[in-house]
Amino acid sequence: MTTIETNPNQSLEEYANDPERITEYSVWNEDVTSLIHAVEDNADAIFTWGYDKGERAPLDRLYEKAKTSQWNGQTDLDWSIEVDPYTMLLPANPMEADYFKENPASPLHKFSDKEWKELAVESLNWSLSQFMHGEQGALLCTAKIVETVPWIDAKYYASTQVVDEARHVEVFAQYLDQKMGGINYPVNHHLKALLDDIIKDSRWDITYLGMQIMVEGLALAAFGFMHQTTEEPLLKKLLRYVMSDEARHVAFGVLSLQEVYKDMDAKEIRERQEFTFEAALRMRDRFLRQEMWEKLGVDVKEMVKYQLEMPEELKVFQRLLFSKIVPNCKKLGLLDAGDGWLRDRFTEIGVIEFEDWVDTGSEYEDFDLDKSLEEKDQEVREAAHEVFHKEDA
Repeated sequence: MTTIETNPNQSLEEYANDPERITEYSVWNEDVTSLIHAVEDNADAIFTWGYDKGERAPLDRLYEKAKTSQWNGQTDLDWSIEVDPYTMLLPANPMEADYFKENPASPLHKFSDKEWKELAVESLNWSLSQFMHGEQGALLCTAKIVETVPWIDAKYYASTQVVDEARHVEVFAQYLDQKMGGINYPVNHHLKALLDDIIKDSRWDITYLGMQIMVEGLALAAFGFMHQTTEEPLLKKLLRYVMSDEARHVAFGVLSLQEVYKDMDAKEIRERQEFTFEAALRMRDRFLRQEMWEKLGVDVKEMVKYQLEMPEELKVFQRLLFSKIVPNCKKLGLLDAGDGWLRDRFTEIGVIEFEDWVDTGSEYEDFDLDKSLEEKDQEVREAAHEVFHKEDA
């Protein structure tokens, strides 16, 4: 995935927003054998005979923090809480709601109030299902990091993340099964393609970049958004616990790759920049919810096209998803390396404004379970308000 293949007559911006490229979606296969999805892993398993703990002090501190930050999804969450999906619906942005409800060009223009309620419940189930699938991807990728990274401090920390990811898959699956009527959506086509590419690649730093920076970085932002907006107590606490782990996971990527990328040549860095942009498109495209529209009987291609044409001032959620990825890429030197290729690409998809937000390598302790997120949530709201209103000016 390190080379972006476009039509010779198509710019990268046109490629990024091409509905034909984005429209593909996943469907359930009832064949029991489809429960297993095998991906070839082309990496070597690496032993290290250097056992000096703490040679990489930042990773050692992260490892020690992980040891004391474990939680149990069965005993720390109150699964007796009753959940009615129809009473926990999140309030929509009025301007965004009008874009879909009132515009005659909208594929949803003729939806009834009942259909809007069903859409909201399906949207929550779809989101939680993709979180769960993504967490299994993280489980496999982190196990691969344990196997392939050459540093003992990194192997030590990555082993704790394997346990974290197993716990995350467990609690999201349990919430969907017990509180949302089951797991109703397969892994999104774009998410699955990215996970497959990360697993297939033989280079251990690509596993880090794809999972720790891109997938986990976007997940941390998405979890934070949902944590701010939901009032359902079980889901809110579940997300809070998961976020405390995720912040360490993203920091692990930042702290590790800084050392690696400072010594890479221009050709190698450009490959990482192209990988990052393609991964960013896939992560953005997965949130266009192709599987949900297909299930609801909405024309998928038309709905994708309509969402892509949404005015920039309404794309608050879509852009905030990149609020962790962009500053972390800047911290790694990927944003401006070479001729600033990645900066230009992030500018084209409208997310470059997050470059000066705090990178996760230095903020992960803010997500500790013994700290309140209210102040941090307020900081995010104020920063987002400043960014989006600066554009209006």
